[in-house]
Amino acid sequence: MSQELNIPWSDSTLSALLDAAENPRAFLVLAHGSGAGKDHDFLSGYARAVAQKGVSVLRFNFPYMDAGKKFPDRAPVAVEVWKLVREWVCANLSGELPVFAAGKSFGGRMASLAVAEGMDARSLVFLGYPLHAPKKEEKLRDEHLYPLAVPMLFLEGTRDPFANREIMTRVFSNLNQDSELLWFEGGDHSFKVARSGRTVSEDGAGLAEATADFIRRQLATD
Repeated sequence: MSQELNIPWSDSTLSALLDAAENPRAFLVLAHGSGAGKDHDFLSGYARAVAQKGVSVLRFNFPYMDAGKKFPDRAPVAVEVWKLVREWVCANLSGELPVFAAGKSFGGRMASLAVAEGMDARSLVFLGYPLHAPKKEEKLRDEHLYPLAVPMLFLEGTRDPFANREIMTRVFSNLNQDSELLWFEGGDHSFKVARSGRTVSEDGAGLAEATADFIRRQLATD
């Protein structure tokens, strides 16, 4: 069972859930996408499956989600939340374990912006990086990615309207050589494949193996 936690934030708290692995070899901090919070079936399926593969996972809500607001926090706020949560995890949960950062769409992009501003993370894992808005491929969200030195794993669906495959491949080719890009055939922005018969939770869990393998390869270089 996931453990409910509260992380101090400003004059309030952020809600969080911990999925602890047995004998963990790493710790993954996980942020949600813009439209659904930490309790969403996709994130639940993903977090629990990753934990079963030996990586403890903490998933948290941004302030707007806990407040029941429709629109995401602005980037400066979300980036500060990421920094605080990462520090809190290191002080209270992860011990000596290496800490990785991951996020679904908006949550992953905010993690990368936080790393660009100096947040420490062993590596970044993107569950559908939102490279551009649908049908707005001329406005890319890529400039801050190029200077990043941390390894990055991009998990992308081939039918994702937020990540044109040709453009994403071109962007990826200019990132640091320790990064990886993995395509999931037929997947949309939430990795749903038409007529797959999978539940939303199973769609999330389907990304756990690639995540755990990436983390394992990163740890092998330490």
